[in-house]
Amino acid sequence: MQIPNRFTHFRLWLALLPAALPFGLTYAATDLSFESAALVNEGSLHFLDTAPAKLVHHHRNTIFIDSDSLDSGWVNLSQCHDHLDAVPLAQITFREGFIRNLKLDSATHIEQAWIEGASVQLRNVEPGATLCLSAQTRALHNTGQGYFNLTNGPYMRKFLDGYYPMQVTLEIRYPAQLLKLIDVTPPAQPGFALEERPGFIRVNATFEGELTTLIQFEKP
Repeated sequence: MQIPNRFTHFRLWLALLPAALPFGLTYAATDLSFESAALVNEGSLHFLDTAPAKLVHHHRNTIFIDSDSLDSGWVNLSQCHDHLDAVPLAQITFREGFIRNLKLDSATHIEQAWIEGASVQLRNVEPGATLCLSAQTRALHNTGQGYFNLTNGPYMRKFLDGYYPMQVTLEIRYPAQLLKLIDVTPPAQPGFALEERPGFIRVNATFEGELTTLIQFEKP
């Protein structure tokens, strides 16, 4: 479907899981109601210790690692998008070969949403729209000698050459008897809250720019 020339093209990248598995959310819209261009971040990562007054795109992910993941690299993913920007057309695209069993679980205030290959296609996204999906992703990387990496991102909310505020929540659930957390990058700081206990990690970040996280495990 061709997009009429009167539309402004908008690309919002929300890459999830390792750098080898980027996915994007691409928009075409007439009015996205973005913040003043004078306030736009030009790319460097900046955590926000105070949440924006206006609700921004909230990207929620839960990753489930089980014993099979250590051998295969495949993990289970549950993902939701809240406060999507109102646009006539959008798509979430995954890299072929790194995603399987992609399913659309729910969609509200979206006229149409459907799976097309390694993507989710959206039509007529309204204010307050939400979208949830699930899949299996090849995300866990065995680096040898009992060490494993999970790299997520880069997350970004980008319009033309500028970056705007967004919120990312990432939960990792893993078998504590098989894996031990050794490091999370970036470290906890204002705007990047980190909660962890054996078998569970939760990151909540509010930021502008591009965010990539690295979670490192070892066998106990």
